[in-house]
Amino acid sequence: MSTTTQSSHAFVSPAVMTFALLLALNLLNYIDRYILPGAQPLIQREFHATDQQMGALTTALFLFYMFAAPASGWLGDRFSRKPLIIAGAVLWSLATLGTAWVHDYWTLYIRHAFVGVGEATFGIFAPAVLADLYPERDRNRILSAFYVAIPVGAALGYLAGGEFGSLWGWRAPFFLCAIPGLLIAAFYAGFGREPERGSTDHIKPTLDRTTVLGIFRNPAFLTGTFGLATLTFAMGGISAWVPTFLHRYNGLSVAHASLTVSAITVVDGIAGTIIGGWIAQRWLRTNHRALYLVSFWSVALTLPFGLLLCFGPRATTIPALFLAEFFLFLNTGPLNAAIVNSVNGPVRATAISVNLFCIHAFGDTFSPQIIGAISDRSNLSIGLGATLIFLVISCVILLAGARFAPELEESSELR
Repeated sequence: MSTTTQSSHAFVSPAVMTFALLLALNLLNYIDRYILPGAQPLIQREFHATDQQMGALTTALFLFYMFAAPASGWLGDRFSRKPLIIAGAVLWSLATLGTAWVHDYWTLYIRHAFVGVGEATFGIFAPAVLADLYPERDRNRILSAFYVAIPVGAALGYLAGGEFGSLWGWRAPFFLCAIPGLLIAAFYAGFGREPERGSTDHIKPTLDRTTVLGIFRNPAFLTGTFGLATLTFAMGGISAWVPTFLHRYNGLSVAHASLTVSAITVVDGIAGTIIGGWIAQRWLRTNHRALYLVSFWSVALTLPFGLLLCFGPRATTIPALFLAEFFLFLNTGPLNAAIVNSVNGPVRATAISVNLFCIHAFGDTFSPQIIGAISDRSNLSIGLGATLIFLVISCVILLAGARFAPELEESSELR
């Protein structure tokens, strides 16, 4: 090894470099996903598309995401994940770049479906790689930092789609992710690390943790997965309709409503994710069930503010939204870490793929449409309020899941 290489590695370890590149890809991933809703009125105007057609674009992304996930998980447990991550990043970057040549609705639909396939590969392999770089006790901290990209990327995507799309046309914002995505994929090819599967696992490898059939009998995995799925049903549905709710019931303009939701999401997302991860990390020192318990309290504390948001007086709508989102984001790192820790390296990619399939199949793929159907027959307050039932179900599942949390090693260090 050269002196230069040794010097650079003294400052940035391979694990930290890999984490940084995966974090950058995750940020671009969520920016790209939320550019579309930010620019939606501009796209709709050009293609003369109905609301149902515009909603079908998101459904296309999640459907292809769901059905690509099992195959991606199978590949990730049998082949090197590094080229698969690169391939996924290149696929959605090229699909995004191809937006420049989209001139009809169905081409855009196909483009969005390809983005879903690319996202599925990255969404499965990145947490699996990070789990093999850092031991069980540290995964909550690492994944909390990794998933900060969700609120930041969502807010930047909304703003880029609306602002840049208005200035330069709706296709322009997509280039914010396409070229950087290809560049970071190239950097990952050069500097990303492929850790050995299970190299940082310390929990005893039992059949329900190390076999594909076993994960369907693994209560820690199943409660984490379905607790997250029911949570995602409510969260995904509400996030799709909250700007419209603020416009319709609080009298905000469309632009002001979207800006308000973006600002609340990025502030709550960063603060909630970091604080939730910090609380869980400290609690883990004395209670190995902390990841599930923090997730339970996160959802439980969201419920009263969700009720206030949907059915309270107009003056409390925005404060209730702020507090509901803050508490909801507390579980981001802990719940994902609980799911990752529930299985061992040999089947981790498959387990994550099953998890992603379930949270979208039973979560946010159809909940926006269900809320809309309830709203058509009553009003949007009742449509949003109906999703809170799923938060109650999530609380019950997560509290039950705490019983099955695996014991962790007493000490572990970041590498």
